[in-house]
Amino acid sequence: MLESSILLNAIQKQLDDFCASRRRDFGLISEDLYPLVDFAQDLLQGGKRFRAQFCYWSWAGNLASNLQLTQEQRDQSLEAVVGICAALEMFHAAALVHDDLLDQSDTRRGKPAVHKNFESLHETEAWAGSKERFGQAGSVLVGDLMLSWSSEIFGNALLHAPTPEIEQACREEFSRMRVEIMAGQYLDVLEENAAPSRNPSEAVARANRVMLYKTAKYSIEAPLLIGAAFAGANQSERKALGAFAIPLGLAFQLRDDVLGVFGDPQVTGKPAGDDLREGKRTVLVGLTRETLDGAVGRVFDEMLTSRELSDDQIRFLQQTIVGCGALKKTEDLIEQLGTESMQLLEKIELEAEAKDALRQLALLVINRSH
Repeated sequence: MLESSILLNAIQKQLDDFCASRRRDFGLISEDLYPLVDFAQDLLQGGKRFRAQFCYWSWAGNLASNLQLTQEQRDQSLEAVVGICAALEMFHAAALVHDDLLDQSDTRRGKPAVHKNFESLHETEAWAGSKERFGQAGSVLVGDLMLSWSSEIFGNALLHAPTPEIEQACREEFSRMRVEIMAGQYLDVLEENAAPSRNPSEAVARANRVMLYKTAKYSIEAPLLIGAAFAGANQSERKALGAFAIPLGLAFQLRDDVLGVFGDPQVTGKPAGDDLREGKRTVLVGLTRETLDGAVGRVFDEMLTSRELSDDQIRFLQQTIVGCGALKKTEDLIEQLGTESMQLLEKIELEAEAKDALRQLALLVINRSH
């Protein structure tokens, strides 16, 4: 098995090599295309690589008990699973490009979002037309390119699948992941644009549905299932991993919701209260809205839909969320879901080193600060 640092370096090298190859291809058409690759590659630097690591350790933990491979086959399989991990990271970056555009979020990991990079390019070159529209167009195209590239990397990795059945199982899991995140993304957009008069008592249920499909399944479940499928795990073994993944994925998103409202900008790389400015209808917001009646509820709804909040208004919303107990309820939910997922992990039969790695990853997901 690879040490985490070696795994992450191998994934980064594969992504860098792929981007360098595509940059050369684009150069044969026109050097004007270079920003498409350069902005994509910049986004692919670093990150927590949770999806890649969940995939790898799921594969490593299931391999010995499901497939009897020669050393040469093991080496081929290892190289292929690194490719699968790189494909997941490319897919994740594509989703971030589109998500930042849909949310009108100007920063990502402390740097300008891709659409803002295109705006800056437009402004620097003094081009005609709207820099905002150019930024939107450029980021849509970069996101689409990265989706295509993720499929290409994934397909190339599966050329080394041990059996046709394993290849098919991996493709089915990858396809399901792509469909589910698009469904979750649309539901998220729908919630942000829905009338504030919608029944507040249903807000938490709607937010739960969004985070299940937009985050929990794609961030934790899909990588685990793809890795297990590539190791030849059967349906029962994959089902057990899925049961562990869902509460952990929900805890992952709830932590993200808390950071989106109360996170330190120096750590998260996003402005304080960014989710509030974007009008995110998260579980944290839903739990808050359930407790508010009359004038306070109307003011809260109006602020959440304004998209132009002052620092004082952000502080008012933060104080309201804390004062009504919604923050504590959310932290309690994170703890409950985290405990549930850890208990389910202990019941799964996995190679010891892999199980320990998944245990440590789960703790990072639950307790992360960015």
